[in-house]
Amino acid sequence: MPTMLSRRTILKGAAATTAALAAGPAAHAQGQDRLNVISHRVHQAVLTTGAAGDLTAPWVQRNGAINWTTFDIVPLQDRLFREASLNETSIDVGYLLNSRATRRAAELLEPLEAHMAREPLEEVDDIFPGLRAAMVVDGKTLGVPVRHASNALFYNEQIMEERGITQKPRTMEELVEAAHRCTFTRDGTPVSGFILPGALTSMPVSFARAFDGDFITADFRVIPNRPAMIQALSIFRTFFERGALPRGYTTTTIDDQVSALQQGRAVFTILPFARIGQLNDPANSRFPGKIKLMTMPMSASLAGRVPYAAIVEFWAMSIPKNARNKARSWSFIREMSSKAVTAGATLNGNGPIRASAYRDPRVIERLPTAAIEAETLATARVPFPAHDNISRADAIFIEETQAAVLGRKPVEQAVDDAVRRIQPLMTQ
Repeated sequence: MPTMLSRRTILKGAAATTAALAAGPAAHAQGQDRLNVISHRVHQAVLTTGAAGDLTAPWVQRNGAINWTTFDIVPLQDRLFREASLNETSIDVGYLLNSRATRRAAELLEPLEAHMAREPLEEVDDIFPGLRAAMVVDGKTLGVPVRHASNALFYNEQIMEERGITQKPRTMEELVEAAHRCTFTRDGTPVSGFILPGALTSMPVSFARAFDGDFITADFRVIPNRPAMIQALSIFRTFFERGALPRGYTTTTIDDQVSALQQGRAVFTILPFARIGQLNDPANSRFPGKIKLMTMPMSASLAGRVPYAAIVEFWAMSIPKNARNKARSWSFIREMSSKAVTAGATLNGNGPIRASAYRDPRVIERLPTAAIEAETLATARVPFPAHDNISRADAIFIEETQAAVLGRKPVEQAVDDAVRRIQPLMTQ
């Protein structure tokens, strides 16, 4: 999930190696061990460096030093579960991706209900509900959300106006029409109405949700609203046929999306909110200040009645079940997820998981998209629930959706085949 690794340019140059913070005298006097945290380097950076300074300092003064050990995403998750599988581990806190909060993880990670009952999180309802829900597995809360990346619909306002479109789309139907109108040749350069990566399940799911559809529900039903997914993939198929998706759709990358919008080779795309600065960077974009964002619109029949559920993915702080000092682990998690630290981490470049952070005047000043981002996150949810077979299910879904978009099989058959092949995996 590379989009979660660069929330702000302020994170550039953050240390990737292990770092230890000096403990206060009182902590040394008590002979306390260091708190061992395994994370990605950006998790350490947004809590220790930036405009808001070192947000861990007050906790360190009261509890002792923190030993940060940082890894890239896959090694981090592998290390967390390997350590949690031992009889005992020195790891006190581990960062967990939402996609790894599986039933197997529930066997290895500490359920947090008892800790929350004894020392509650500050205003837990302030944490966006879709994030909290994704951390509950079989009734057990495995982690506290700490950093998110959520998707928005980006559009080139200048090119839209050139094509006679004077207001942003209010419904999915208007968006589809606008994408076709914005598929043309501009100054000798072909322009696609949309550019989307063909190997990401979240893209067709984003369109299906405009029709109140989904890929896999929280109770592991596959494509529960078949007509919604058919409508979504039919849009993709028509886009591809009429050139509103580039011919290289199946191999399109996130970098391709960014470049196409910056250079005016595409008008619409779906990317994380945090890309807004990069897309409008005068040093790289031909349209600085003209690339805007919005929440994806619902279909006309549902607009105003059913809220749109944007795609969100996130990190959470968890405690291995075999950790030695769980009370101290919880103390760290509780403080790092507080309202004050969440707002401060936002100023340091984090994607905040609390609604209150988006109302902080300092955040609003630095983040012009704060209001729309908060509104989007209020109803956002993960692209699919975590499951041990989800990687296999994801690969099958991509295979079937690409077959539909490229015209290798009818859309209806592709949807039926996806359900037939994936549903048995969800019962294993």
